[in-house]
Amino acid sequence: MAEKEHKSGFVSIIGRPNVGKSTLLNQILGEKIVITSDKAQTTRNAIRCIYTDDEAQIVFIDTPGITRAKNELGSYMLKAAEKTFNEVDVLVYLIEPDTKPGKMDQHILESLKRTKTPVILAINKVDLAPRENVLGVIDAWKDLHPWKDIIPISAAKGENVKDLVELIKQDLPEGPQYFPDDMIIDQPERFVISELIREKLLRSLDQEVPHGIAVEVDSVKARKNKDLIDIEATIFCERKSHKQIIIGKGGSMIKKIGSQARRDIEYFLKQPVNLQLFVKVTENWRDRPFLLSELGYKEEK
Repeated sequence: MAEKEHKSGFVSIIGRPNVGKSTLLNQILGEKIVITSDKAQTTRNAIRCIYTDDEAQIVFIDTPGITRAKNELGSYMLKAAEKTFNEVDVLVYLIEPDTKPGKMDQHILESLKRTKTPVILAINKVDLAPRENVLGVIDAWKDLHPWKDIIPISAAKGENVKDLVELIKQDLPEGPQYFPDDMIIDQPERFVISELIREKLLRSLDQEVPHGIAVEVDSVKARKNKDLIDIEATIFCERKSHKQIIIGKGGSMIKKIGSQARRDIEYFLKQPVNLQLFVKVTENWRDRPFLLSELGYKEEK
């Protein structure tokens, strides 16, 4: 009996900000590994996550939401998203059920015309929309691109997510398993820790603050003869007023953020954690290429 072929390949999830790309990835992986929030531009790097089953290994690239660049960081994020279009085996274009093609959608659709990569159109958040709305979106979008498939899903509820994975597998080439079975992200521990801290900032702070923050993990040290890890991290913000908001009255906000982040970090590391957070004001860091590079926003060659 012939051995069943094994497939492997790379898949990029693209779309406008806040359509649920990271939520979809977490649902596929079955674990909270990519941060989510209701703020736009939550994802800043193109993060590679690995899904493995008996039939295939899929390396997903969770890209920043595609939007107009307003500063050097925005330019970096836009390049990170669009760079993947011709470097993967399958593209998943995620939209919402009440989305009509707007200016940014037209930009994405124009970019897709220049790629031969098969594209699956996934309509997310269908659990929040009447059936007739979803059918209307399918009708409005079906002729805008030669889609490989169109599928309605709910990333939050898991509806049709397994079916989406099966559609992706159909377009993957035969290939080996690139990563071990238990590996689900190609980033170092410090990156994941910094992202988990940033998520709590995004979820806790006012609208004007999150876009001007970054997190750098300064040290991760295991204590001798103790099952405890000491972690120190610095939160960068652009204004003194933002620093005051992050710290909060009597340190209440930074304590809340630290407590919530510590729980997620302990779950990730499977060990108790002592987390120390510091706040530093660095004006206009999003427009300073050297600082962007130092904070991990490095354009791949």
